Amino acid sequence: MKVMRIWFACSLAMALTLVFDWNYGFLAVIVPVFVLNARPKRSISAILMVTFSIVFAAIEATFILELFQAHPVLFAIVVGISMLTKCIAMMYHVSHLFGFGGIVVSSMVYNLASYDFFDISDFNVNLLVLMLASMAIYALAYCFFPDREQPQIPPHPPEKSANDKVSQVAMGWLIAMLVFFVFQTMDLFDSLSALVSVLIILSPLTLTGTIGMGKVRVIGTGLGCLIGLALQIILGKWFGNTLLFWLGYTLAVGAIAKLFGKGLVQAGIGFSAIAALSVPLTTTLVPEQQDATFAYLYRFSSIFVAVLATTAVMYLIDRPLNRFSQKPQVN
Repeated sequence: MKVMRIWFACSLAMALTLVFDWNYGFLAVIVPVFVLNARPKRSISAILMVTFSIVFAAIEATFILELFQAHPVLFAIVVGISMLTKCIAMMYHVSHLFGFGGIVVSSMVYNLASYDFFDISDFNVNLLVLMLASMAIYALAYCFFPDREQPQIPPHPPEKSANDKVSQVAMGWLIAMLVFFVFQTMDLFDSLSALVSVLIILSPLTLTGTIGMGKVRVIGTGLGCLIGLALQIILGKWFGNTLLFWLGYTLAVGAIAKLFGKGLVQAGIGFSAIAALSVPLTTTLVPEQQDATFAYLYRFSSIFVAVLATTAVMYLIDRPLNRFSQKPQVN
């Protein structure tokens, strides 16, 4: 049933995006899929936590921008404190989704708000609507495709030592702040997918975990981009037909959704593929005016470079942090 729920959520979210012409409609696709994949059984608390973390992060970032953006040093300090609290939240199972969602969304807002043409009020209103839609889509997915058997819940990972927690928080915070400074000082508006990819592969907060996540992210992105390009070629001159476009997308995500039933690695590839397929179709594509070919090619190349760069930086940071985490704790 998990496969069917994810397929249904993607299809319904894309239909709503096309009907209401939502800006940032890809969030209505990605958020329900993320929670459906992250939790093995229905969890209202999980979808509420993700929704709250995203909305809270956007509002918090808006206030920080309004108060401190004109003062770069204070702005960087306040952002650093905000990022640190979210990295600490990621250390605990109950608040991991809050911290992770907050880092991703606040980083997006800080990047987008550095451009004069970005309307942060419009973004926040759209975000609220999309989060309400995401909760409805999540609920409908379980309503139409309930579990026939009680799913097995994986055990929580063992408790980390205090030194491990400190080193992992430091790793996450350093990378998050590096991303913040890079995207504040360089013109990388079209590289939002690369920013998000860096933060997604950062989520394990370890070098080994990031390398594994990076491989999954690159493979999934490549798969999603290839499927998106194939969809354009197959539809050809009918690509501008909304109904045919939606049917083609539904068939494509149906094929990808099968990966979610084959294990954790395949599910990670599937999530990356759905994101890579959906984002260009909801942001770049203008039927009968502009296709998404360049967007797919640019998306894959930017994510590939971002993953390599992040892994290299984490490798340099990992050694001194490992020395710290291996020090004996004083009782």
